[in-house]
Amino acid sequence: MPQSPIVFDRALLRRRLMRAQTLGFEPFLIDRVAAELSERLGAVLRRFDRAVDLGTPTEAVRAALSRQPSLGMVIAAAALPRAKPSVVADAEALPFRDGALDLVVSALALQLVNDLPGTLIQIRRALKGDGLFLAALLGGDTLTELRQSFAAAEAEVEGGVSPRVAPFADVREMGALLQRAGFALPVTDADRLIVRYASPFRLMAELRRMGAANALAERRRTPLRRATLRRMAEIYAARFADPDGKVRATFEVIWLSGWAPHESQQKPLRPGSAQARLADALGTREIGTGEKAGE
Repeated sequence: MPQSPIVFDRALLRRRLMRAQTLGFEPFLIDRVAAELSERLGAVLRRFDRAVDLGTPTEAVRAALSRQPSLGMVIAAAALPRAKPSVVADAEALPFRDGALDLVVSALALQLVNDLPGTLIQIRRALKGDGLFLAALLGGDTLTELRQSFAAAEAEVEGGVSPRVAPFADVREMGALLQRAGFALPVTDADRLIVRYASPFRLMAELRRMGAANALAERRRTPLRRATLRRMAEIYAARFADPDGKVRATFEVIWLSGWAPHESQQKPLRPGSAQARLADALGTREIGTGEKAGE
């Protein structure tokens, strides 16, 4: 089996998260996603006795889920140790046996795994039959303004472009990945959040406090030139500033849900097994093969 390409430096990502905790983690985005995740889970009329919060960088999800009467034990599984009960685990190598869990949730973590299809397969195997997977990850439009501004500035100042913003997933691809991983009843949708900042530098400082600074394996190792950084800020302001001078930053959140297959779940009917004709339901006349309308 071919090995997945290494896109993200996972060791560096852990160091970025540790630095963010030291600086004081910026929680606005993760808190918003955790509240939405809790609301979505609350609409599911099921009891989940054993759940795992996979990779979420803070306690926000577990705090939000603590108010759910349908949940039993929620275990945190993340790269950095957190409050008990928890396990230190990488999302690319889950330590759970097959069929051990009723629920797996995750907030703003899975966009940074190198083998997302492989991780989804591991999650599906760890779920019991009719277990639920519910996650939010950053999508492809996230930080599009910063990406465009850096690319234009580097092309102009340095004569080339280096990777600085992660290549996030496309919502149109996620449903297919869930099906490929073996999930039943897969559902995907996306939310777009526009946040305004006093300057691009304020945005970059906040990203550092989210642990979201550049962790690409192919990132440029040399320091960023001041001329490039200054030109990036000029381009950003020219293209993406509002009349009051504040600049916009897009965060796209992709939502995924899928169920581990179980015999109790609804299944599509076999072709030809319908008991009523669509034409009768619509009150129209069925036109046979080769017959022209109006004949």
